[in-house]
Amino acid sequence: MADTQREIERKYESDDGRLPDLTGAGPVAAVLDRGVVELDATYYDTADERLAAASLTLRRRTGGSDAGWHLKTPVAPGVRDEIRAPLSDAVPPEIAALVRSRVRDAELIPLVRLRTVRDVRHLVDADGALLAEASVDAVTAERLTGPGGAARWTEIEVELADGGDPALLDQVDERLRKAGVRPSAATSKLARALERTAGHRRGKKTEPPPPATAGDHVLAYLRAQRDALVELDPAVRRDLPDAVHRMRVATRRARSTLRTFRSLLDRTATAPAAAELKWLAGELGADRDQEVLADRLTTALAALPPDQVAGPVQDRLTAWAAARSHTTRRHLLAVLDSARYLALLDTLDALLADPPLREAAAKKPEKALAKAVRKSVKQLTDVMEHALEPPPGQDRDHALHEARKQAKRTRYAAEAAADALGGPARSLTRTAKSLTSLLGDHQDSVMARRALREQSAVAHAAGEDTFTYGVLYAREEARAAAVEAELPGRWRRSRSEAES
Repeated sequence: MADTQREIERKYESDDGRLPDLTGAGPVAAVLDRGVVELDATYYDTADERLAAASLTLRRRTGGSDAGWHLKTPVAPGVRDEIRAPLSDAVPPEIAALVRSRVRDAELIPLVRLRTVRDVRHLVDADGALLAEASVDAVTAERLTGPGGAARWTEIEVELADGGDPALLDQVDERLRKAGVRPSAATSKLARALERTAGHRRGKKTEPPPPATAGDHVLAYLRAQRDALVELDPAVRRDLPDAVHRMRVATRRARSTLRTFRSLLDRTATAPAAAELKWLAGELGADRDQEVLADRLTTALAALPPDQVAGPVQDRLTAWAAARSHTTRRHLLAVLDSARYLALLDTLDALLADPPLREAAAKKPEKALAKAVRKSVKQLTDVMEHALEPPPGQDRDHALHEARKQAKRTRYAAEAAADALGGPARSLTRTAKSLTSLLGDHQDSVMARRALREQSAVAHAAGEDTFTYGVLYAREEARAAAVEAELPGRWRRSRSEAES
């Protein structure tokens, strides 16, 4: 099984390759010699270096106290998560899964070998507690593919101890700079090795020019959603907080963009991608909806007075939530491992590489984008004007759910146009988001009441008291009614802001 360590470190280089005395740097009371270790790491990537392009490093390392497979993912400058798995001959499946959205069907091959002689020092406080580890690394790099060669260098690395205060690194940094030590120009050993053993000069990554046409703005927004899908894939697999929700939102934004801006993108060419995005959003929704629903019900139960809680309601809801969560999570992981999902990522790549732009895409963004956004607002107006016409019940619930979906599409359309249209589009984004939130609360109530009916029936069949399910149901019903009462006024204000 893989585990994760948060790594906070800084890298340096100096002319003499020696570590200055760090005693007295902040709380550092002593610098202890911990000897020399020899490390041997082979870094894996695709032949076209897809992991390196995303600042990901995958290695198999022997030597030291943490031999095994390590996948490092960037969190912030100088901060990475290191996901570890036991030593084996092949890339462990749980590690390979975390890079699948990048690698796709390509092969992971040994790319670079780094052999490091590490001279280790422990920086400790007055009580002898470890604050950080400083090391001088003598590195030999060897390119394992292509015509590249070898390289040697020495660098200094300072890594914060688990739970340490990041301010210490600033204090150590000040001492090192005063001693003539410079921050490393490379972000990692692998980055330096790739640069120095490539056999040719590696071109610098260039940023795309700022959007100029209407099509440019839409493609930039679509590209951001594609990137979010790829980047959030491993977070979803690791079950990190909010990852499923964020990935689902990116999926919906991408689909909405293809639907809203049909005047700029050829619908015939984008329809297959839109259909697959709808499928993926639905698959992600099963896990996310279950998570939201379980939290809503357990929170509502906890808020009840003790005299309104009868029977083993808490135990039953907890067991129901756990069973549903396990089932939906297992299914979601199967979806992310499916050929269909990887084909969708390839389809989005192809659309962005050779976009099916229509003639209007070459126009100035102010007019073309504004037209599409206004059309979306008109559609939202039509839906909202009729959403509350049906009497309370399934028809009204369905109408309000449809209104929520259109409010989301309007929000995403405004987001895509915001850089071109400025303040009005940003104001519309906030307005549509507020309306979506209110309608979302209503839909959550609909789903909560459905779940309460189901669980009440199960409890009744087991001979349990179902009074509390009725109390929760009534509260959800009142909550939905309050939303319905608020909607007309909220919508009038929203429409006024949108039209201004």
